[in-house]
Amino acid sequence: MKNLLLLGIIICLFSGCLEKDDPKKLAHTKWELTELPGLTLPANAKATLNFGDSLAVNGKSFCNSYGGKVEIVDRKIKLKDIISTRMFCQETDAAERAYVQAINQVNKAKVTEEKLILLNDEKVLLIFKKAD
Repeated sequence: MKNLLLLGIIICLFSGCLEKDDPKKLAHTKWELTELPGLTLPANAKATLNFGDSLAVNGKSFCNSYGGKVEIVDRKIKLKDIISTRMFCQETDAAERAYVQAINQVNKAKVTEEKLILLNDEKVLLIFKKAD
């Protein structure tokens, strides 16, 4: 009986941890990129990621604007049907290409009150802070 009670407590605690990382918490939030591992971000431009109704997504990838949809299945997140403007901005080109490549590889998200971390399995791809 003690083992069954202990197992029940462990399951409740684990479920609470999973709920904290629920990608559905992203609805109606706005984020600004703070880190793209392996790359220094341009000082003169920002990348943003905004989640709206029905988890539609849009933002700015330093130079270009983009939009698309978010799909959440079995606690996995995928940004899909991403469309973008096609302007060339020499100063931000490397960061733009790296951002777009990373956003297309996302399959997992971790959300806290002030931080959004987008991952591919356990590899950190993009780190955002909550925007005003």
